[in-house]
Amino acid sequence: MARLLRLFGQAVVYLGTALLLGYFSNAPSYTNFPPGEAALRINIVHSAKHRQACRRLTAEEIAKLAPNMRKTEVCERGRLSVWIEMSLDGRALVAQALPPTGLSGDGPSKLDRRFPLAPGTYHLELRMRDSAREAGYDYELTRDITLGPQQSLVIDFRPEAGGFILL
Repeated sequence: MARLLRLFGQAVVYLGTALLLGYFSNAPSYTNFPPGEAALRINIVHSAKHRQACRRLTAEEIAKLAPNMRKTEVCERGRLSVWIEMSLDGRALVAQALPPTGLSGDGPSKLDRRFPLAPGTYHLELRMRDSAREAGYDYELTRDITLGPQQSLVIDFRPEAGGFILL
């Protein structure tokens, strides 16, 4: 009799767990953004140039290093800030310097923002400077984009692919 009660108790627990899982797999319903709205997201993780130019080591300096530590050039750890500008139909959405991360200021600069928009066609302008130059930009992209309802456009940055990428 005790075995029968134990099996019945297990069946009740399993059934309750299955019902809870079934309910929470479908409800409450979740949408990334409201119907009739689009989104533009910029997500950049990029390391700017070093603050100081790398220095080549002489043969004597290399010989003084342990064999497993020998390298031909030494670079200071600090990096420059990344300057980024993004405008949509001539209205500036982002215009800021992104400082490098890390304790020594040698990590990548990061930006992650989301902008809800009405569906439609927009003129997108992106500009970024990751060097010590005072004027101009190292990377630029100008493009007309069209977003439909509940469509999301993500802007990424990959220097090896030529700069800004629209996903």
